[in-house]
Amino acid sequence: MKELDSMKKYLAYEGKVSITVIESTNLVEEARKIHDLTPTTTAALGRLMTATALLGVDLKSMDDSITVQIKSDGPIGSMIAVADKFPRVRAYVQNPHIELPLNEKGKIDVGGAVGKNGFLNIIKDIGLKEPYIGIVPLVSGEIAEDFAKYFAESEQKPSAIALGVLVDKDGVKKAGGYLLSLMPDATDEIVTKIEKNIEKTPQISKILSENKKLDEIASLITGDHNIKIIEENITPIYECNCSYERFEKGLISLGREELEEMIKTGENIETVCHFCNKKYLFDKEKIKGILKKI
Repeated sequence: MKELDSMKKYLAYEGKVSITVIESTNLVEEARKIHDLTPTTTAALGRLMTATALLGVDLKSMDDSITVQIKSDGPIGSMIAVADKFPRVRAYVQNPHIELPLNEKGKIDVGGAVGKNGFLNIIKDIGLKEPYIGIVPLVSGEIAEDFAKYFAESEQKPSAIALGVLVDKDGVKKAGGYLLSLMPDATDEIVTKIEKNIEKTPQISKILSENKKLDEIASLITGDHNIKIIEENITPIYECNCSYERFEKGLISLGREELEEMIKTGENIETVCHFCNKKYLFDKEKIKGILKKI
């Protein structure tokens, strides 16, 4: 039986630095299967999902949610990922079958697929009258750099984020990442130490390929070997919240006139969820039942 994905939250340097580390291999592999992704689109959507899970786990309530969307000029089109606090994650990519040659570094060309003339949009629904919306222009389309810009500009929080997906034609070998944030009382000495540590540390995908544990990764990145675990046993999963009732509400929004026309023509409606590809069929009798609710 394969191991479940996992996520842990830590404090380093006596609470002056927080870091969350995630392995999201199964999460990304599930998305690859559902959407029939190529290696290129798996790497791109996998990074986005991993980042969204890292943000989702910091939500206050299980009723809260975070939606992350990238819209750009690359061939992959738009991407979207949604997570709650659990975190349960679901995602969608507009053009799942895009495949590009490796870039000049011999790596999957995520930046080329995503493009860099676009925006990263983050929407937090945290129970207020209006959701919080943060928007930043893309830096590179490599996703981690784009999130770093978001943290610096929209949340004004000194942070470092790394995302990695190792994938080939047979599937996802490893996926994961980390999100590190400095507390207001972090000293210049701590900041310098972490910067040097991150600079000399291999890419997160290489660290994951070495099967290092989350605790090891947190210590490796921060340089603190006395890190404190503040939350563990977190298992990110791919889970869609679509239902017959949700799609029924969508049909109700079409209005009585359009639904009556569908009944006259005897037209069946098949709706498909973008996030999980599940299909919901509404025949003539079901549409009549919906009409009664209007």
